Parts: sequence; C-alpha cells; structure tokens
Amino acid sequence: MSETVEVAADNSAPPQAPRRLVVLISGSGTNLQALIDAQNTAALPNAQIVLVVSNRKAAYGLTRAASANPPIPTAYLGLQPYLKANPGKTRADYDIEVARLVVRAKPDLVVCAGWMHIVSGGFLDVLKGTVVLEGEDVLGREIPVINIHPALPGQFDGAHAIERGFEAFQKGEVEKLGVMVHRVIAEVDRGEPLIVREVEVRKGEELDEYTRRLHEVEWEIIVQATRKVLDEVKPSYSSSDFQ
Repeated sequence: MSETVEVAADNSAPPQAPRRLVVLISGSGTNLQALIDAQNTAALPNAQIVLVVSNRKAAYGLTRAASANPPIPTAYLGLQPYLKANPGKTRADYDIEVARLVVRAKPDLVVCAGWMHIVSGGFLDVLKGTVVLEGEDVLGREIPVINIHPALPGQFDGAHAIERGFEAFQKGEVEKLGVMVHRVIAEVDRGEPLIVREVEVRKGEELDEYTRRLHEVEWEIIVQATRKVLDEVKPSYSSSDFQ
C-alpha cells in the first residue's frame, strides 16, 4: 500500500499589498466611479484607490470619493488659488506641488480621469524619478501616468474633444469617432495608446445621445487600461510599508 504524504502549504510569503492608485479629476467623476466600483473585483483585482486629487473645489468626484466604502482620501489644489496664496510662484511650481501630493501617496499608477489641466514636463519628471523633490523620498521606479481622452489617436487633441469631434462628423469632415486611454507624455494626448475603441455616431442625432454612448465606453476602457498597466508594473511596496 502506498503511503500518502501531506505537504503543508507554504504560507511564509508576506501578503502582497493592494496596488495603489491615485486618480486626478476635475469634474463629476463618472470615470472615477467606474474605478471605485471595479476595485477589488475580477475587473480590477487587488487594487485600491488611495487618493483622489481635484483641481476644482466643487468637483462632484470629491463627493464620490468621500462617499465610497471605505471613504477614499481626497485633496484639492486649484491653480488660481495656489498662485494667489503664493505670490511669485508660477504654473510650473503648481504642477510640482500636485506631483508632491501624488508621490506622497506612494502610488503604483496615476490615472487622469477627466483631469482638465495639462500635465507638464515638470510633473512627469518627478514621477519618472529624474527630479527628486526636497523632503520627499527617492522613488524606487517610475510611476506611470495614463489618461482617458474622448477621441481617437491623432483626432481632436486637447479640450472639448467630444463637441469638436461630433461637429466634424456631422459636417462630414471625419468618418468615425471614438475614445482612448493613453500613456501621458509632455505632448498633449499624444502618448502611446493603450486601448482604443470606436464609438457609434449617427447623422442627425443630438450631441447628448452620442455623449451618453461615449461615456459608457469610457467607463469600460478606463478600468481595462488601468488593469493592463498595473499588470505590467512590478509592485514597489510591500504591505509592511503601510502598517
């Protein structure tokens, strides 16, 4: 008779801390809500939003974060109030202060989810680790930044892309429209596309109808792209770092 030998499972490995997300917003936060709903589900496993930053005080996304279960920490830093409170400071200084808020949260990834402020080279240099802010830790690795943009690659960079694209389609200037999530670089909306999705648009329909369909696609792909990048990034922190 053969003897059965039971081997105890090795539970000595420390638990992996949840992947940490910082989300930047400016408005109602529907894309943020998609991330809140997806965290720690099959769509976005072992992930936690650790900070939501807004450049607009009245952004409803801040309320969404505070109302989450558990509540998500938030921060507000507006450009004009910052410049008024700090005479002699510049927009570049403001971007550095936003970067300081971000790196203090020790994220694995930063998601721009309706962040209506151009991400500067100075901000990106801090997150790349090529610039170390006074009083802050040296980064163990680059923190990637991604952004959702309601246009196809190379179409309608910058603000009001939905309206500009819709008008161009109705005039027959373009044949298709869509939305993408891309890596953030200094050139506005020109980073490497991660997920690109066409969105149906119909001749003669109202802008609101197209916008509704586009947002539904946004809520899907912002989660998909977040998971895609997190899967590429080696965790830089263990659970003991946050105890």
